[in-house]
Amino acid sequence: MDLDAWQQRLQAFARERDWEGFHAPKNLAMALSVEAAELLEHFQWLETEQSRQLDAATREAVRLEMADVLLYLLRLAGQLEIDLEQACEDKFRINQQRYPADQCRGSAAKYTRYRKE
Repeated sequence: MDLDAWQQRLQAFARERDWEGFHAPKNLAMALSVEAAELLEHFQWLETEQSRQLDAATREAVRLEMADVLLYLLRLAGQLEIDLEQACEDKFRINQQRYPADQCRGSAAKYTRYRKE
């Protein structure tokens, strides 16, 4: 996925509709939260196994909500000039250090619970 190309497409989409005034970072962050909540709604009250075996209509709705979340995230990153690929690389390295495999395997505990070396 070419994130830069998507950010350019989203910027053009907003510009063509004269929406740029609405796309302040705070507004995009709020919209992102709303879309994430809409995604979550599809899983509310499901048992763990049910959440893994969605019917076709629910799976399609989830797929489109996931796209909404990603598109708002890309737009927000573009507005703030954040390189998401680099941010992911950085955060992945941080998580590798916070969650050493030999100490956290099979545990869902927060990283502050593992001993530091």
